[in-house]
Amino acid sequence: MSSHHHMGRAAPNGEIEHMTFLSEHIGALYLNDEYSDVVLSVDGQRFHGHKVILAARSEYFRALLFGGLRESKQDEIELKGTNLPAFKALLKYIYTGHMSLANQKEEVILETLGLAHQYGFVDLEASISDYLRQILQIRNVCMIYDAARLYQLQFLTRVCFSFMDKNAQAIIHDESFLQLSPAGLKDLIQRDSFYAPEVEIFEAIVEWVKANQSDSVDNNSIYSSQDGSDDSAEVPVLSEAASAVLSGVRLALMDLTDLLTVVRPTNLIAPDTILDAIAARNQGKDTELRYRGCLMPEENMAHPNHGTQVLQGGMRSALLDGDSKNYDMERGYTRHAINEEGDEGILIKLGTESILNHFKMLLWDKDARSYQYYIEVSMDQKDWVRVVDHTRYFCRSWQFLYFEPRVIRYIRIVGTNNTVNKVFHVVSFEAMYTNTPFILEKGLVVPKHNVATVEKSASVIEGVSRSRNTLLNGDTSNYDWDSGYTCHQLGSGSILVQLGQPYMLDSLRILLWDCDDRSYSFYVEVSVNPWDWELVVDKTRESCRSWMTLHFERRPVVFVRIVGTHNTANEVFHCVHIECPAHNDDSRQQHPESCSMKFVNHRNTVGRSRERDALPSSSSPPETASEAGEAQNQEKRSSSTVNAAVTVSQSLRNSTARAADFAGLGAVGGVGAGVALGAEAYDVLDDGGAPSRVFQPKRFHHNSEFQDRGGPSGGAGSSL
Repeated sequence: MSSHHHMGRAAPNGEIEHMTFLSEHIGALYLNDEYSDVVLSVDGQRFHGHKVILAARSEYFRALLFGGLRESKQDEIELKGTNLPAFKALLKYIYTGHMSLANQKEEVILETLGLAHQYGFVDLEASISDYLRQILQIRNVCMIYDAARLYQLQFLTRVCFSFMDKNAQAIIHDESFLQLSPAGLKDLIQRDSFYAPEVEIFEAIVEWVKANQSDSVDNNSIYSSQDGSDDSAEVPVLSEAASAVLSGVRLALMDLTDLLTVVRPTNLIAPDTILDAIAARNQGKDTELRYRGCLMPEENMAHPNHGTQVLQGGMRSALLDGDSKNYDMERGYTRHAINEEGDEGILIKLGTESILNHFKMLLWDKDARSYQYYIEVSMDQKDWVRVVDHTRYFCRSWQFLYFEPRVIRYIRIVGTNNTVNKVFHVVSFEAMYTNTPFILEKGLVVPKHNVATVEKSASVIEGVSRSRNTLLNGDTSNYDWDSGYTCHQLGSGSILVQLGQPYMLDSLRILLWDCDDRSYSFYVEVSVNPWDWELVVDKTRESCRSWMTLHFERRPVVFVRIVGTHNTANEVFHCVHIECPAHNDDSRQQHPESCSMKFVNHRNTVGRSRERDALPSSSSPPETASEAGEAQNQEKRSSSTVNAAVTVSQSLRNSTARAADFAGLGAVGGVGAGVALGAEAYDVLDDGGAPSRVFQPKRFHHNSEFQDRGGPSGGAGSSL
C-alpha cells in the first residue's frame, strides 16, 4: 500500500510539537454548533459553546457549568448585563487564544477588560492593561483611569495617575474630565502631584458639577435657593459626592483676588470656609500649606533645562553644569564663606515647584578634608524647613541625602565647618524624587547595603596597606602573604575608616586575614567626629579569625576604628575587608585553602632540608624590613649548607617577630597622609632557604602640591 501524505519531521531530541495544529482545531469550534452542548445568550443573540472548553479556560465558567448551580443543568444560559461586541471578542479569545485590539474602539476594549476581570482571565487582563498604557492620550486617560479603578488594576491606575500628573492643566480643560466618576475625581485632585494652578482646578470642578448636576445637586438645580424663596442667596444643595470633590480643592493656595472674584460668586463654598482659607494664607506658616508640585521621578530638577538657577554663592555657574569630573583648586565648584556675617550660604531656585525626597551633592574632595553643613528648603524664602542636618557630623565627597517627600521651590545649602579653612565648597548638586525605597531614623539613612565602599565615598584614613582603599574594594578572595589586606602594629595605631556621611548603623562585618591558622583579638570603636569615641565591640578576650559579624546598638556612625590587641603569630593586626552594615552571605565565608595549605607545607620540621628545598619561592617572608636586610646579609655570608642558612633565619625570626608583619606595605596615615607607591625589592632567605621578595615602602604626602601652593590651609593659593 502506498502513501502520498506529507511525512512530518521529528525533532532531533525525539520531541514532537504540534501545538499549532491543536490551536487551529480547537479554534475551528468557535461559533460552531457541532458538538455544542450549551448555548450562551447575550442581548438576544445566541452563541453555541462547548462546556469543557469554557470550563477549561475560565474558573467562572467552570463554576457556572459544573459547580452544581442551576445553570449547570440548563442547555441555554443568559448572560445579563454583558456587552455584545466585547463578549464576541472574549469568546473568540477563549477558543483561539488570539485577540486583536488595534481595530477595536476604546469603549469596546474597556468593556472587554471588564469581562476579562469578571471571568478571571488574568493574563488577558494584564495584556489589555499594557495595551491601554501604550495608547494613553489626553482624550482617553480619564476613561481608562476610571476603568482601572473600577477593576482594581493597581498598575494601570498608577500609570494613569503618572500621565495625568504630567498633563494636569491639559486634563482639566479637556471634555473627558467632565466624565470622571466622583470617587475618581476626588482621588485625583487630592494628589499633591496633580500640579496645576488651584484656581483652574476649582473652575474645572465647577464645570464638572454643572455637567453632572443630576448626580451632584440634590434638587437637580445647581443654583436653586436653599430655603426655596426667590430673594435669598442662591446656594445649591450639593450631594455628598459633589461636596467631597469640592473639599479636595486647596483654597488656601489661591490668592485673595481669586477667592473673592472666582470662588465666592459660585456659592459652592461656604463663606466661613473662604474666610478660613484667607486666614491660613495670611496668618499661618507657609510650610503648613499643602502645596502641589511637579513630580518627575528620577529626574534631576536642579538643572538649567528645568529653569533652575543659583541665586547666591560664589562661582555660581559651576554648581548645576553637570560636570562632576573636571574640578580642581581653582575652578569647578561653587562656594560660600563659613560663619561670615551676611553670607547666607548657597541658594538655589528651582524652575518650578517640585516634589522632592532626594539630594545628591559632591563636596570638594581633592584632599582628605571634611565638611559639616545643613540644607533648608522653602516655598517663599521666608519659612524654611531643615531637611538635612549634618552640622554634628564629618562629611566628605559624595553625599546621598534622603528626606520625606515635600514640595520645594528654594534650596539653601549652608556650610558650618571645613577642617582646612573657612570656605564651604560644592562641586555638583542634584535634586529629584526617587522611587528607591529608603529608611530614615533621626534624620539619617538606615542603609540596607554596604556603605563602606569607595563608591559611597568611604575612605581608609589610617592603616598600612599597598593600596589606600584595599580594605574597601570588596575583594574578599584575592589576598595572600604580600597584599590584599590592611594592617597596623599591635600597641601602635589602628585601622580607621571614614564613611562619606553619617548613617544609622547597628552592625558591621570584617574579614580577618586567614591564610593560616592564626587568630586575633581586637575591639571596635565608632564616632561621628575624630575625638568622641564609643566602644561598640570588645573581642579583646576572645580568639577570632576569618569572617566576623559584629552587632551593636543602632547609632549614628561616621568613623569606624578597629584596634587589634593580639595576634597568635606576630605583633601585627591584619584585616582584609570591612562592610557596614553586615551582609550575611554564607557563600562568602568560604576562602580557598591554598594559603593555609601553603603555610602548613612551608612550616615543616627544620631538619627536613631536602623537602624544604622543593618548596615554592612564595613562602612566608620575614616579619620586618630590618629582618629582611639581616637575612640578605646572612645569605651572602652563608657558603655552607642550606641547613646553616635555615638555622640563622630561624634565629632571626624568633628574635625580631614584630613591626610590619609582611614587609613592603605603605602607611596610610591620618588626614593628609598618602599611600605607598614606590618600593625597593630585596632577595632574602626564608625558613626554607628559598629567596622571596620583600618590599620596603616609600611614603609621600599626596597633597604636598597643594601645601606648596597654600591651597588646603586657606592661604593665597586659592579659596580651597
